[in-house]
Amino acid sequence: MDLLRFSTAGSVDDGKSTLIGRLLFDSKNLFEDQLQAAERVTKRRGQEGVDLALVTDGLRAEREQGITIDVAYRYFATPRRKFIIADTPGHIQYTRNMVTGASMTSLAVVLVDVRNGVVEQTCRHAFISSLLGIRHLVVAVNKMDLVDHSEEAFRKVEDEMDAFASRLDVAAITYIPISALHGDNVVTRSKHMPWYEGPSMLYHLENVRVGSDLNTTDARFPVQYVIRPQTKEHHDFRGYAGRVSGGVFRPGDRVRVLPSGFESTVESVQSAGRNLEEAFAPLSVVMQLADDIDISRGDLICKPGNQPEPSQDLDVMLCWFSGAKPLKRGAKLVARHTTREVQCLVEELTYTVDVNTLHRNEEVSELRMNDIGRVKVRTSEPLCVDAYRRSRATGSLILVDPFTHETVGAGMVRG
Repeated sequence: MDLLRFSTAGSVDDGKSTLIGRLLFDSKNLFEDQLQAAERVTKRRGQEGVDLALVTDGLRAEREQGITIDVAYRYFATPRRKFIIADTPGHIQYTRNMVTGASMTSLAVVLVDVRNGVVEQTCRHAFISSLLGIRHLVVAVNKMDLVDHSEEAFRKVEDEMDAFASRLDVAAITYIPISALHGDNVVTRSKHMPWYEGPSMLYHLENVRVGSDLNTTDARFPVQYVIRPQTKEHHDFRGYAGRVSGGVFRPGDRVRVLPSGFESTVESVQSAGRNLEEAFAPLSVVMQLADDIDISRGDLICKPGNQPEPSQDLDVMLCWFSGAKPLKRGAKLVARHTTREVQCLVEELTYTVDVNTLHRNEEVSELRMNDIGRVKVRTSEPLCVDAYRRSRATGSLILVDPFTHETVGAGMVRG
């Protein structure tokens, strides 16, 4: 069955967690013990009915404050499709969690409170979704019941979002007026909005056609581990374990190892102790080569004539996570790219982007927490990178503080 990964984003109190709870409840994908737990907490608070936001907000701090802090993943299925939902935080303080949750999704649901319209966090999340290569946006205009299901209020939000999103790299935007609290247009069409002729949220999610997150053309296999069994039966075995991040590998294929440039032939591809006729993304496999080549963790196996050019100079769009220390020119960090880890130096801060206007500020001396900007980085060793728009797996990296080991930034390689 087809699988769709999607994320929810939006400002605080726009109703993201309530929407997911309603989606699970109305589609009969909510377990009875989950519903009973939410009912108990709702009753303890002195509220009536059941607060469906409690289905995803599992941390005590989230329930006390009524906000989402950490990314919550939920899985459900309908007869047409399987789904993985990443419920991401709306608070600006947790933008880095939003980036983490949305980084592996194909579609983003951006919620907007119809009373407030498009606000800063709406723009921020739409822009970040675009940066992360998410080409399909669903703008869920929530709390329509609080404006008497007004078409005029809905169209106003639609116009505001269209004006902003026209400058984003997004393939399609779908607008759906909903009330997550009461279930209008979430799983079934609402009788309160006869002027809306589009699909319900679930129908759209079941039928939307999205491109694969995986690069199916460029063969890429980052080596994670070299397997050398110390047994009599397998003392000559040398296998390279990892996850295929793009393309297809078959026994007999000619391959090249980067950064060394040596070539060999695929002798076998194995998974769970059995031979495979081919390996494709996102399978985790063990690959044997016909020749003894010096290969270690962090090397990349690809096809000759279709390879990334190893480079030490990277042009990156970066989302800065750290609140303790801003990013400045000359900062020394650790870059983690696929299975490789190298030291790096920030050579230049080119500009930052205002998420409200998408205006570029070229007079920039530092990146503060949640800032998004273009930076130039030089690594101590060459990295085999692709442009992020070509491959999410080999076009992304994270930056780590070498002293605290904190992840301080996430970057997408330009190209």
